[in-house]
Amino acid sequence: MVPLILLTLALLWQVVLVGYSYTLAANAADEAARAAAVGDDCEPAGSRHLDGAWTGMVVCGLPANGMVTVTVSVDTPILFPGFGGFPGVKATAGAVYEGEEADR
Repeated sequence: MVPLILLTLALLWQVVLVGYSYTLAANAADEAARAAAVGDDCEPAGSRHLDGAWTGMVVCGLPANGMVTVTVSVDTPILFPGFGGFPGVKATAGAVYEGEEADR
């Protein structure tokens, strides 16, 4: 019975890691969108919120129709490497562009 309990706990922990990946990706996308909205560099702003085992990529879009959009892709860490993998987690955020081009 103990091995079954340990396997269940390991699987539950992996589910927690996947859920936390979604949370980190959404937060990084929000922060990058806020930075891009005021004209700051959005890639470092988004990457600052991805640390440790969570690596990812921040893609900042150009302002269009008064909005900026940011997409963040995060790799989900695997508790037991070699037993398959999870697809990357993606999050998208947008904000109203407050730079000079919004006034035109």
